[in-house]
Amino acid sequence: MFVYLSKKIAIPNGVKLKSLNWNTVNGWIVCGGENGLLKVLKLDSGRTTDKSKGMAAPSNLSMNQTLEGHNGSVMCVCWNENYRKLTTSDQYGLIIVWMLHKGMWFEEMINNRNKSTVRGMKWTPDGQRICIIYEDGAVIVGSVDGNRLWGKELKMQLAHVQWSPDGRSLIFCTPQCEVHIYDAVGNYISKMNLYCLDDAAAATQLVGIDWYDGAEGYSDPGQPTLALGMENGRLQLQRHETDENPVLIDTGMMASSIKWNTNGSVLAVSGNQASSGATSRDVSMVQFYSAHGQHLRTLKVPGTGISALSWEGGSLRVALAVDSYIYFANIRPDYRWGFFGDTLVCAYTQADRSDQTVMFWNTKTDGAADGGGGGGGGVVLKYVKKLLDIKACAENCVLATRADDDPNQFILVLCNAIGSPLDSKYIDVKPDFLSITAHHVVAASADFVYVWHYRTLMSKLTSVDSGGSSLRRKEGRERSFHIDDTPAAMNAEAVAVVAGREPSADPIVAVAASASCLLVARDSGVMHRYSLPHIALEHKYTLRCRPQTMAINCDSSRLSIIDPTACSPSSTSPPTAPEARSRPRAAARPRAARAGASSARTCGTCAGRRTTRSSSPSWRRRACSSSATSSPRNRCSRAPTSARSQTSRSERSSSTSS
Repeated sequence: MFVYLSKKIAIPNGVKLKSLNWNTVNGWIVCGGENGLLKVLKLDSGRTTDKSKGMAAPSNLSMNQTLEGHNGSVMCVCWNENYRKLTTSDQYGLIIVWMLHKGMWFEEMINNRNKSTVRGMKWTPDGQRICIIYEDGAVIVGSVDGNRLWGKELKMQLAHVQWSPDGRSLIFCTPQCEVHIYDAVGNYISKMNLYCLDDAAAATQLVGIDWYDGAEGYSDPGQPTLALGMENGRLQLQRHETDENPVLIDTGMMASSIKWNTNGSVLAVSGNQASSGATSRDVSMVQFYSAHGQHLRTLKVPGTGISALSWEGGSLRVALAVDSYIYFANIRPDYRWGFFGDTLVCAYTQADRSDQTVMFWNTKTDGAADGGGGGGGGVVLKYVKKLLDIKACAENCVLATRADDDPNQFILVLCNAIGSPLDSKYIDVKPDFLSITAHHVVAASADFVYVWHYRTLMSKLTSVDSGGSSLRRKEGRERSFHIDDTPAAMNAEAVAVVAGREPSADPIVAVAASASCLLVARDSGVMHRYSLPHIALEHKYTLRCRPQTMAINCDSSRLSIIDPTACSPSSTSPPTAPEARSRPRAAARPRAARAGASSARTCGTCAGRRTTRSSSPSWRRRACSSSATSSPRNRCSRAPTSARSQTSRSERSSSTSS
């Protein structure tokens, strides 16, 4: 996953923003700020016939309407996407419901309690009801047509409110980090435990709560969907409101807001972190985590603080309210796909299914799917449960899944171009990192490396091995070893035992394989090179960064590496393409190609003409700051304390005044 700032919009007169919300269906962006500022914007899609291929989308606005009605700072804004309504509230408690008429927004309803400030407003996922909470503990639930359904005075201060995905329960949060669960008619149910504060040294506040409603399906049926964020940077991710084994994260920064993307696979957390340089100042940033708590990326943002964030529909962009600007960051997720022969294989989720849909598309026949999982029209659909990753090479692809009966066991399935399984292996090594060549499948966890020398039907038919030679080859087809051990070419114990080994102090962070070598990168920047198929350690290299993605070209002469910050050294020539100004690039290094493609390409092209090809078998890269961003491995994981950002490139992006 890569994130980079792409554009920004300036608010007139330097008015500071307080709230922001992006309509995921129609693309409207509402922003509220000081002195009653309320604007509805919409970015021009830029889908014109004369648009140059590869150019960045324009930053023109197809809608820029200022809504009059508020006097104080607009603190809360929320969309009712099903009924095309907008609800806003200011610091004095004035609530206005806006409706769309002939392309313009007009007032529909006004409510002013005149007693307290509105702290939160939430519509149910179906848009039928809205819950409004006040700072003094008052709760009002109304219908979409403006009728009041019920109200209640709670004897506590309120800060946040959230509906459950089915609309049957409500969660109320206090500033003192108390979370209470009520049913849909206001009856108390229980109090939620906050395990993330068990070892907290000082008092903190709850800054956000978000519950993914499952509208776009689930990448994993058992993934957490309820997220709670604390001001001290602690996060608690739960599968339901009574989950006793949540995922706990320590972001290492002062958090300000949290938000799931539209498919519930990535959680964005905004906040500030003190810089480690000579000048002590806070750095605004957004950290991105997977649904299971793995740190994906850190994006630094210019300005004094991020007051709000919101995702675009499709989750390919995120909007950030920073001072008197709206910054936009482009998201490039890690898609599960591969290309082999004439077939494209990719996986996606469907809202009505709990498993993953894997499509095998023959690009030569280029037909339409038959919908039944057959091979008609050149497209074959397969439905896979608990899919983890996909890699492809030569004439085969491999699907990595988790076993149904044992969560600590995993399956590697070798498939052909029409999705038919050719062979499979049950392994105990979690395939966090996966690679495939024409003869080998490599799966690696943080501590273990597993190598499978697979045999296709053609290789089995043409094999002439017999007797002891056949037995020896069978033993050599599977090998696994701990990353701290040194495997020998003739090791008697071909498959190492996973259970009982202590985690490595220097875990694996990336793997890459070709026909003749296997490269394994570790968190410290040390990279091991093993020979294939014998799996003997040949050399160790020291990189001045922590690799996140690696790829080797077809003849093993060039290696591309992308580090977690996607930074490039100063010696790299500036980009010429207009959209490459703020796009992250791979660091150039001797005998290495620029990382223009993801690691799913097992046979990359020999690109990178500006690099110098060395005659020695070394991949030592040029100077680049290292960034230790390890995945959460303990119950309370900690995000990296520093990360290189793309702000220097993003600050050169054009500023469009609205």
